[in-house]
Amino acid sequence: MFNKLLVADRGEIALRVIRTCKELGIETVAVYSEADAHSSHVLFADEDVCIGPPPGESSYRNFANIISAAELTNADAIHPGYGPLAENGEFAELCRSCGICFVGPGAEVFEKMGDKAAGRSAMARAGVPTIPGSPGPVSSLKEAERLAVEIGYPVRLKAAAGGGGRGMRVVHAPEQLAEAWDLARLEARTAFTSDVLYMERSLESARHIEIQVLGDQHGNVVHLGERECSIQRRHQKLLEESPSPVVDAALRERLGAAAVAGAKSISYSSAGTVEFLVDGNGEDFYFLEMNKRIQVEHPVTEMVTSMDLIAEQIRIAMGERLGFSQQDVSFRGHALECRINAEDPNRGFMPSAGTITALHLPGGPSIRVDTHIYQGYAMPPYYDSLLAKVIAWGHTRDESIARMKRALQEFTVEGIATTIPFHLSLLDDPRFVAGDFDIHFVTELFSEAVVV
Repeated sequence: MFNKLLVADRGEIALRVIRTCKELGIETVAVYSEADAHSSHVLFADEDVCIGPPPGESSYRNFANIISAAELTNADAIHPGYGPLAENGEFAELCRSCGICFVGPGAEVFEKMGDKAAGRSAMARAGVPTIPGSPGPVSSLKEAERLAVEIGYPVRLKAAAGGGGRGMRVVHAPEQLAEAWDLARLEARTAFTSDVLYMERSLESARHIEIQVLGDQHGNVVHLGERECSIQRRHQKLLEESPSPVVDAALRERLGAAAVAGAKSISYSSAGTVEFLVDGNGEDFYFLEMNKRIQVEHPVTEMVTSMDLIAEQIRIAMGERLGFSQQDVSFRGHALECRINAEDPNRGFMPSAGTITALHLPGGPSIRVDTHIYQGYAMPPYYDSLLAKVIAWGHTRDESIARMKRALQEFTVEGIATTIPFHLSLLDDPRFVAGDFDIHFVTELFSEAVVV
């Protein structure tokens, strides 16, 4: 058992990790920037260390300051949350060289997967279906033009080092490619300090389905079912659910088997997520990417499996074997998660800064709220806009939707704008209620300016 664990992230996920550590009897260290001095994760940790000024590169991405904080407090493990260090192989190796356990996959996994292009190649070698695309990074616009003809338009340019839709452009015709190439490289370089791109065919009608996996250091890997993540805007997820309304038992078995095979092929140990695009007919699926960390949306899996994924992550990092097999995994009911962001849906989802002047969190049967905010909390302008995650469980999908609507109607935040009105509109939409949507649903249904 670890004696003391440092949480190298902020916000609700830092508080989430601290809570599980307390239940496991592990002392915790919170690190924080000057802007987060009064954040909840700092208040509830056993110790805390300031690691720099507000900008992320000076604090939450500052390797030296975080390692120094761990050594100063005698922490024997670091949990990176789901932030900038969670999938950084250099940081994982630095932890190992300093004798500190990194709660995540080993540095060798990051080496095998490399960037997203390398991960795609690794999954293809493991027999996981992949979207037709470039065999690796695309070296020039000239090569991109040739590959686009071979693959067939529309194509998608993607940042090899990226995620969250940054450095990504969909190109529908040859005359659009040069501009998209320049824009994608610029955005990738700005976001990830690397402008390397790769190319895939763009599936115009598809569902975004991801499979949660757990692997230990002894070669055991299981999956915990799927999460439906098609409700997204600009490639950022807004609502997730488990199970998916379009995945039946046969497709779940095929998706799970592919995810497990992919994870085993790279000797994956920790919690991870293998993401797929499922085409419109609900039969064919293709590997999208692997997230080698805990996901923002992990609570919906916890609600339908009754597992604590953070606890499993920590036990795996300590070298324990998984305490269950695939046959032991069972699913109960249905769960939804709404990401509540400090954004104004009536102004094109413009970020909303300010101080929360009044707050009432929802409750009641089968409602969970993961959040770090409180009345009087001032939203720092330096980080992402996530305020809270509301998770609703029900015996059926209809019941979970009804509970989520009731919970969001109770959720009161004053002083800043939030995406709660967007979610309430979404939950009332007949197509969403019927489960009839794909990755373009939000774009088609809601304008950028108004959500009513």
